[in-house]
Amino acid sequence: MKQLAPVTPVLAAAFRRDGAVCMRGAFDPELVALAADGIEHDLAHPSPRALVASRDGDGRFFEDFCTWQQIPQFERFIRESPAAGIAGELMGADRVRLFHDHVLVKEPGTRQPTPWHQDQPYYNIEGRMTCSMWMPVDRVPRESTLEFVAGSHLGPWLMPRTFMDSEARWFPEGSLADLPDIDADRDSFPILGWELEPGDAVFFHMLTLHAAGGSETRRRAFSLRFMGDDVTHAPRAWKTSPEFPGLTEQLPVGSAMDHPLFPLVWERPA
Repeated sequence: MKQLAPVTPVLAAAFRRDGAVCMRGAFDPELVALAADGIEHDLAHPSPRALVASRDGDGRFFEDFCTWQQIPQFERFIRESPAAGIAGELMGADRVRLFHDHVLVKEPGTRQPTPWHQDQPYYNIEGRMTCSMWMPVDRVPRESTLEFVAGSHLGPWLMPRTFMDSEARWFPEGSLADLPDIDADRDSFPILGWELEPGDAVFFHMLTLHAAGGSETRRRAFSLRFMGDDVTHAPRAWKTSPEFPGLTEQLPVGSAMDHPLFPLVWERPA
């Protein structure tokens, strides 16, 4: 399908500098509808990985992971949309593999925010060429959108914690620095965020600090995580999020992510 919003040199430079960019009108209505259909199918038939990441009384925040092989709409979007190509151009990669897909639905009145975090420390990968796409299929007002701390992808890995209980389950307590209290002094941080319409998307580095508020309206989003040329397998001694059972026996430490779970989805034209 035709790419509606080209990756300009200005956007690519902004991605390298800030770790997050907004692509206006990146996806046509047919692709948005395809993703929306897939999300509704997932809500009706959640996978064993699905979870509700909100407390009782705070609305409902539904998440599911790694369902592209079971939901044809998602596989079509991954293979036919310009998403992987946009990620490849932003990363400056020659080849792009899918890492995983992620569905995020905040039902109306979900007050619980998504706390500040980086994504990559939860994962079983190493490398600098990473890019995530977050595409809403509903309008997202500024107060409910993803926010990013510009330039934070250039800094260190920070301690990943559980969203609701703030527990350190992935790295031993004290082994990584804790996140700063961004919300206590927002004016001291270069925070980026954009109101989004269906067809818009944000693309961001997996180390960029990001967060999101609650949502008074329904907020359905489809997210894809992409890996570039230098990403390798980094098995952990703990359960990653998401986890890939048995992968350690198939991909040695430090090997390229060449596996059917992570298909090649884009190559730079010769």
